[in-house]
Formats: sequence, C-alpha cells, structure tokens
Amino acid sequence: MRKSSLKFLVITFILSLSFAAKAQDIEIQLGPDQIGLNEVFYIKVTIKEANLKNYSDFPQIDGFAKRGTNSSSSSSNINGRMTREQSIIQVYMPLEEGSFTIPAFTIEVNGKTLSSPGKTVKVTPPVERRQDTFDSFFNRRRGRNRPSKPAEFVDVKEDAFLALTTDKDEVYVGEGFTVLFAFYVADANRAPLQFHEPGKQLSNILKELRPESCWEEDFKIENIYGERVNVGGKTYTRYKIYQASYYPLNLETVNFPSVPFEMIKYRVAKSPSYFGRDRQEDFKTFYSQEKSVKVKALPPHPLKDAVAVGVFELDEKIDKLSLETGTNFTYDFNIYGEGNIAGISSPVIPVDKQIDFYPPNSVQDVNRGNGRVTGSKKYNYYGIPNEPGKYDMKDYFSWIFFNPETATYDTLQSQIQIEVTGESKKNVNLSSTDLGSFYDDLDSESNNLMNLREDKTPMVLANVLIIAMLAGAGFMFFKK
Repeated sequence: MRKSSLKFLVITFILSLSFAAKAQDIEIQLGPDQIGLNEVFYIKVTIKEANLKNYSDFPQIDGFAKRGTNSSSSSSNINGRMTREQSIIQVYMPLEEGSFTIPAFTIEVNGKTLSSPGKTVKVTPPVERRQDTFDSFFNRRRGRNRPSKPAEFVDVKEDAFLALTTDKDEVYVGEGFTVLFAFYVADANRAPLQFHEPGKQLSNILKELRPESCWEEDFKIENIYGERVNVGGKTYTRYKIYQASYYPLNLETVNFPSVPFEMIKYRVAKSPSYFGRDRQEDFKTFYSQEKSVKVKALPPHPLKDAVAVGVFELDEKIDKLSLETGTNFTYDFNIYGEGNIAGISSPVIPVDKQIDFYPPNSVQDVNRGNGRVTGSKKYNYYGIPNEPGKYDMKDYFSWIFFNPETATYDTLQSQIQIEVTGESKKNVNLSSTDLGSFYDDLDSESNNLMNLREDKTPMVLANVLIIAMLAGAGFMFFKK
C-alpha cells in the first residue's frame, strides 16, 4: 500500500512539472554574436500555446538604438496535433563599431518574469549583403529559372531632424554660452539612417558656423554616439556632432546660419524576401535652423573693459605666516570656477618698499564637459619682506570680476595675514652692492678742491720751440 502511494505521488509530481513547463513555455532569443554596422541586432520573445497579451519594455543597450518592434505568429498541424506560437521582436540599430556587452536583464510577459544572461556582440564595419546560394536552389525546385523580377524599393518618411541649439539666448560681453550641433532620431522612426563622412562634412560646416567675434572652447567630440533625450514630450536618440562654448568679445549679435548635413537614408524593399536585399542606399540632406544670440554691455564700472566674466572663487595658500625680514615666502592665488579660464588675467599688485614681489608663475587647467567650461588659473608668487610688522595680503592681492548670475561686480581678495619680525632691510640692497675699485681709492685721495680747467701753457711753448727749429733748419738749407 505504501509503495503504490509513493508511486502515485512521484507520477503526480512529474505530471505537475510537465504541465508547469508547458504553461510557462516562453523563451527569450538574442540576435547573432557579430553583425555589421549596416545590420541589425534583435531580442525576440516567443510564447507557445498561448496568446501574447502584454509585455514590459525591452532593455536599452549601450551602443545601440531601438528601431521599433515586429510581431509574428504561426501555427502548424502535425499528426492531427495543432501547435501555435506568437513572437515579439525588438530591433536595435548599432551606432558604432566595437565590442558591446548586453548585461543580464528581465522581461515580464503575460505576468511572468523571464530572465536572460545577456551576451557580448561585436559590431564590424558595414558588410556587403550577398544573395544566399539557397535562393537558386529554391528557384530550380519551383521551376523558376527565368530572371527574377527586380526588387522594388520605396522611400519611408523619417522621424528625425538636425538642430543647432544654444543654452542661452542673451549674454553679456565675455559671458559664455554653449552651442550644440546634433542629429535627433525618434524612437518611432522606421526609416533606416546612417552617418556619411561626418568629419569631412563638419570641417566645411564649421567654416560657416564659427563666429569671428567670439573666443571658442571646443569640446572636441571624437566619436559620435547616441544618448536618449526627451524633446517636447517625445523620446529621441541624440547624436552630438559638434559642441563648443563661445565668449563674445564685443557687442555684435552672434548669428549662426542654417547649414546642411547629409545622411545615408535607405529605401526599403516594398516586398521584402528572406534571400533578397531588403533596402537600397540613398542620401538625404537635413538642414538646421538659423539661430542668434544677443550680446549686451556690462554695467558701468572703471574696469568693465578689463574684467573677466563668470562665476569664480578663490583658493589661496601660503607657506609661512610668521617670518623675519629678508626671508622669502611663496604665495598661491588660485582662481577657479566657470567661465573663460583662458581669459583670466593676473592680479595687479601695488608696488611699495614693504614687501618685494617677483613676477609669478602661472598654471592653467580647463575642463570641458556636461555643456560647461570650468577650470582654474593659479598664480604662484615669490616675496621678500623688508620691514617688520603685520601685513594683510588683501592689501596686495585682490581680483575683480563680473558675475552674470547676480549681474554685479565682485572681488576675490586674500584673507591671510602674515607677521614679520627683524630689522629693517630697506638699505640692505645699497650697502650690499659692490661699487667697484673706483670707490676703493677714495680714502687715499686729497680733499682739496681742484680747478677743472686744464693748463695749456706747456703745450704752447713746445709748439713755438718746434716751429723755431723748423725755421732755422730751413734757413740753413737755403743758404747752402
């Protein structure tokens, strides 16, 4: 009795597992391990013996952009048994060449959670699509040895656009604004698009875009890659082509003209077949819209033509707070923040005899990223105090700039005070200087005043004597 019960339980357990497996007959299939830049990758979810009622979003993949979904269904009758399956396919378009890792992910289908371990996909340069050799085999089997009808391709309307945008429409003279030149493709786009010689095109475009009245900080985009953005409540993949920050040098309005950018746009086969080409290469030129940025003058100030514009702070450092006269010290005046770092000038130090400051060494660091230009400019000074006392470094180091966020002038000044002890060194330079051997003979010379006029009497007598001798010699010569 116990054996039959145990047997019954085992059979029941096995049957329950088989029914559960059948009820959960859903699988995830990933695309190939290697594709060309002009090919697509996919994630396919298939459900058997049930209808596909609902499913969650497919994952985002770095290096790929979603290009819509396809669905399919099939049924078969084998030995009187009817089977059916339904699939949903998410298509991805590669954005660049390289090796990309698809991390593990989950998808909910009909209320059940499916897991995939992911994989690595290699994207190679564009490949030439060749007609499969099996096509000729099927043609012969079907008796179609005559030439096939040429494939017909149609133009699919693209959901994409080219744009030049700025983060500000109005700036002060010297205030920076960021320009972004990019191509946008909607998630709902069905037209296959691909970049065509972007570097060569950009070189010609920048000749028209770059304003002569501005200082430029180029963000140096080396590779074009996609990033998801929301524009007007609609999701797009944005491809940055060029980005830079500009700093107007005068009051001229900065104008950016409309410029063209050519893309490869594929025409899609009207009746696609498994073995034939499914698209045909064509070209489409997109145009950006004109854009202007107004430039306004800085408020009145004696230094408005010389100050930097931006949001800056001060970081200072000194190696000694207490020292003796004649002892050197080093002081760092570091200006950092957001603005035209290259245009920052050094502080103007008043000249006095209390402390001698020597021309500084400077170090500049500029960072371009996230649509901003930030960085620092550090001035390293070498000083020697000549007089004892307490000195506020703000009396020597202050730097005025204009803050566009508050529309006011501001000053960075030192908060350090040093204390100097010891004897005065004002006359040290004069006493320590070697005045030469001329001054070494001063003690041995007479203190009596001398007439500076030179006595020429001996010279006159000598000349008279020489003339008399010449005259006598001449007289003797003629007499003989």
